[in-house]
Amino acid sequence: MSRSTPFAERLRGLWRWLAQTGRLIVGVPDYDLYLAHMRRRHPERTPMTREAFFADRLQARYARGASRCC
Repeated sequence: MSRSTPFAERLRGLWRWLAQTGRLIVGVPDYDLYLAHMRRRHPERTPMTREAFFADRLQARYARGASRCC
């Protein structure tokens, strides 16, 4: 049974941050970040399932008529 050292915890945190940043760069939404937000800001609401979350994000990104330009 090994205990986590502060260095190992910092390394794990850095890895999580790098993975999250990489996902955002390529446009993959972060479901775990969404869940943390819902717990922190909207505890009374039930969060979407993983499948519903990704479907919602795809709809928001590729919906017709919602142009970002001009």
